[in-house]
Amino acid sequence: MIQNGDIFSLPLVHESLIPLAFLEGKINLGSKAIILAGDVGGTKSSLVLFQITNGQLTVLKEGIYPTRDHKSFVALALAFLGKKSTIIDGVCLGVAGPVNKGKVHGTNFPWKITVDEIRKGLRVKWVSLINDMEANAYGLAALQYKDLAVLKSGSDIAGNAAVISSGTGLGEAGLYWDGARYHPFATEGGHCDFGPRNELDIELWRSLHKKYGHVSWERVVSGPGICDIHDFLRRFRDQPESKGSFEDNLKEDRAKVITTAALEGRDSICVETLELYIRFLAAEAAQLALKTKATGGIYIGGGIVPKILKGIDKDVFRKNFIQSGRMNPLLEMVPVTVVLNENTALLGAAYYGAMSIDK
Repeated sequence: MIQNGDIFSLPLVHESLIPLAFLEGKINLGSKAIILAGDVGGTKSSLVLFQITNGQLTVLKEGIYPTRDHKSFVALALAFLGKKSTIIDGVCLGVAGPVNKGKVHGTNFPWKITVDEIRKGLRVKWVSLINDMEANAYGLAALQYKDLAVLKSGSDIAGNAAVISSGTGLGEAGLYWDGARYHPFATEGGHCDFGPRNELDIELWRSLHKKYGHVSWERVVSGPGICDIHDFLRRFRDQPESKGSFEDNLKEDRAKVITTAALEGRDSICVETLELYIRFLAAEAAQLALKTKATGGIYIGGGIVPKILKGIDKDVFRKNFIQSGRMNPLLEMVPVTVVLNENTALLGAAYYGAMSIDK
């Protein structure tokens, strides 16, 4: 997590590893300009209070909260800010859900968030709501080489790029390449239909279809998806957990328990669960690459993949990524990179807010 006192420079286009069009703007506010940036997800919401000083963002305060523990974003923000009054010049939130006309309904949490509600509740003039994956895309401008890990090499052909992030849900965003800079845009691609590739996948689809009706990629490439894959395999392989097994400890974060057991090789069903999750991640990342012609690369973020990176066989990932028949030569060109910086969305929201506040 970002720490109090951390300082981040607002990146210039020519200085960024991943140049973004919006971020070539200039900050014209004085040293007292303060921005509240948020990354609002289905499980947790991260908030950071930034002060802008001479093109830099200094962290004044930060906090992480269970999203469902508060009845609204304004209630959460007021709890974060505390009784001591803080004058905020702008707010920018990256929210897990489709944003339309200054309003968003959470996809995996019950809130409805509106620009008007935030303006009134926090008494602030400048408010921006963007999709959390759009915030992730803007946050790529803050990344350094140490924040990235290559999962699959590719060509150096400039072109569109895309971001896919697996956590409580599955988020996707595109980055249109104009020849010099990237223009991020939000999508809801994670909710497209899951595409089975073999008989086992079809049986999994049947199981999920019975449970949910519509079966999207989010149902298999997410934390809850890991749990559903695991439970399906227990039934399908007829291997119920035994008394005294690691699963006796399954409580809130089942996905973490399952992936940890898989990485440590302590349970064959957990190992197979992780293998399927990685195969599905590779398949959907490839679909996203084809739909956006992402020769500029696929960036994988979210809370799961960086934690299981050591357990991903790069050759196996590559094999499952390049499985689109006549389009395999195109997929060969696409580099795939894992984003290790867990603050990418927060920094993207902060940058977007900083660039919007004086419009």
